[in-house]
Amino acid sequence: MIGLFDSGNGGLTVLRALTRRYPQMAFAYLGDHASAPYGNRPSDDIVTLSTKGVEALFGLGCSLVMLACNTATAIAGRKLQRDWLPSSGWTGHNVIGIIAPTVEAATQTPWAVTSPQYPQKYNTDTIAVFGTRRTIASDVFPEEIRKRCPKVTVLQQACPDLAGAIEEGAPEALLSHMIEGYVAEMLRANDGHPPHRAILGCTHYPLVEHLFRLYLPPFTRLLSQPGIVTDSLEDYLHRHPHYAGKPAEPGDKPLVFTTGDVTRIEPAIARFWPDHPPFSALDAARPRLARA
Repeated sequence: MIGLFDSGNGGLTVLRALTRRYPQMAFAYLGDHASAPYGNRPSDDIVTLSTKGVEALFGLGCSLVMLACNTATAIAGRKLQRDWLPSSGWTGHNVIGIIAPTVEAATQTPWAVTSPQYPQKYNTDTIAVFGTRRTIASDVFPEEIRKRCPKVTVLQQACPDLAGAIEEGAPEALLSHMIEGYVAEMLRANDGHPPHRAILGCTHYPLVEHLFRLYLPPFTRLLSQPGIVTDSLEDYLHRHPHYAGKPAEPGDKPLVFTTGDVTRIEPAIARFWPDHPPFSALDAARPRLARA
């Protein structure tokens, strides 16, 4: 079984894409709604919460967990992979993030290639990155993009309140006003010149992709993570087939858990995924552990 962890609802955009592409695979999802949003939290909090969430999913039987959250990936991903996992006791388990496949899509360069390659080393495009305050402050997107495309201009735009507003089910008029302001701020920083590509660097943002499309020019290509991550997982499992686990039974739905109040989060989720799998409550701080 493959697990997905997110601070709240955003990762459900990835889960929905994965279940549609791979109906034969078994998935489990955990949203840490009790602690959301992560975008304005200190780094230590994000690492601690992400570790608890990953361990909860391991305890539920997942051998591979995807951090379906850019903030968690940017702040906690490497610490989990390099520091925590080797000494955690979870032999045969792994943690992956969603920034690597996004950078691959933005640069048209495999993640393993960390030096400029022809023709990308001559690429002079402008790429905008919209994300939470913590994701933008980490500088992970410009650092990784410039390793592969050193002449690309990367514009970062923090959207500090957007994920929380989406999470709370804010009216579309308010979300539209917020996104109009964030896009305008990004354009002002680039003397009014629009980007060639724009990374929606938060898994909540695909829910308002049509609003980003409204305020960016038609030629700006939007890089939305659900599709990118879904394509990338196919390649990852081809190289690591043991993480795919046992096939799901026909008709089975993903297991979907929250650390928050199920009755409170259901209405916002139903707005964008009416037939979503039913949520169950799970305290990520006290997971049901069953080490293999």
